Amino acid sequence: MRQYKSAILALAITAALSACSPADQAAQGQQMPPQEVGIMTVQPAQVKLQTELPGRTQAFLEAQIRPQISGVVLKRLFTEGGTVEEGQPLYQIDPAPFEASLASAKASVLRAKANARSAELTFKRYQKLVKTNYVSQQDLDDAEAAYQLAIADIKVAEANQNTAEINLNYTEVRSPIGGHIGKSSVTPGALVTANQAQELATVQQLDPIYVDLTQSSAALLALKSKLASGNLKQADSAEVSLTLEDGSTYSRAGKLEFAEVNVNQTTGSVTLRAIFPNPDGVLLPGMYVRAMVTTGVDDAAILVPQKGVSRDAKGNASVMVVGADNKVEARPVNATEVVKGQWRITDGLKAGDKVILDGLQKVRPGAAVTTVDATAQQ
Repeated sequence: MRQYKSAILALAITAALSACSPADQAAQGQQMPPQEVGIMTVQPAQVKLQTELPGRTQAFLEAQIRPQISGVVLKRLFTEGGTVEEGQPLYQIDPAPFEASLASAKASVLRAKANARSAELTFKRYQKLVKTNYVSQQDLDDAEAAYQLAIADIKVAEANQNTAEINLNYTEVRSPIGGHIGKSSVTPGALVTANQAQELATVQQLDPIYVDLTQSSAALLALKSKLASGNLKQADSAEVSLTLEDGSTYSRAGKLEFAEVNVNQTTGSVTLRAIFPNPDGVLLPGMYVRAMVTTGVDDAAILVPQKGVSRDAKGNASVMVVGADNKVEARPVNATEVVKGQWRITDGLKAGDKVILDGLQKVRPGAAVTTVDATAQQ
């Protein structure tokens, strides 16, 4: 009976030992070694901050060509879609009526001068005769008035001659600017009128070219606040780069010209205008583009790779850092924007902090770790 009880006790002890897991047995025997994690050491650096804005291209100069006189178009003097120079003739309007008007105006000047000469001689003659009482003072006054009126008639006739010359010059419709010209809305034989609503053609100067960008007024106010507080400083040059409609990057950099002083009441945005060189004519008016605008400079920016920053359900950002005792600590941070693929941290980190980048899934706050430089492994 005693042997039977001893056998039962031995079986119970064996079963109890087999119920313990290997991990528990190892924990009882010795403590697990610290987990190895990859870290980066925070080192502030100067960073140019940029923002991406949508925009459309606009011609640098645009001239809508309209006639300044009425008449029949005799010739078109340009090639549609080509390039024209400033002052180049574009259309020839029939000059015959205006040549006749100019000839008539010149004759009127000659007549006015002849009448003035006669009035001058009469006035001078009366000046002598009035002393002998051969003519009355009234006659002298009338002669002087006639002479002054004749001089005025000369000036009127000369002004009419100038107008006739101007109108004759307007029979050649010239381009006020140099650039690319579009299609013509009239053909030879068409009757045009002075200052008509429909333009004959449009000339656009495309080198350089404007890009009008839109930015929310709230974002603009936030930027001005950061500059005023000293968190950012104004960039020396507001450089702008473009991404075209096909996703390619425009090869030439532009610069910001000005910001509109009024806010669009419908969209709540302001307009920024940038100017770009366009010698090859790649940019055409009306193209949709996206621009990267340099808004300021952070002299002590802290950048952390995106994989090192996590967010909770409310969107609050945090990082895992290794303290002086090699223990893991959860640190809440303020991650405001992405710069070159990394989060820009404005609060929560300082120079020398060790941020965990690799092995985050294997550690928890309070755990002891060993560290290696994750940036050296990249």
